[in-house]
Amino acid sequence: MEGWQAWDVALRCAGQLRTAQLAVIGIDMNAAIHIGESLGYDPTGLVELLPACESGMVSAINAKVNEGLK
Repeated sequence: MEGWQAWDVALRCAGQLRTAQLAVIGIDMNAAIHIGESLGYDPTGLVELLPACESGMVSAINAKVNEGLK
């Protein structure tokens, strides 16, 4: 259940990205945890699982951006 909750929050936070110039460096974890808590999700599970979601999102988005710059 916690995995689904973390994925749901990650998708909801797609607009809450931290950026540096032309790179995405992560999601706003404070916003993500608040969104999860507002939905009644387990914050401990979110803290454990969101970094893995974030890592995949950052890699994929930055790869797409770099592809477009070539």
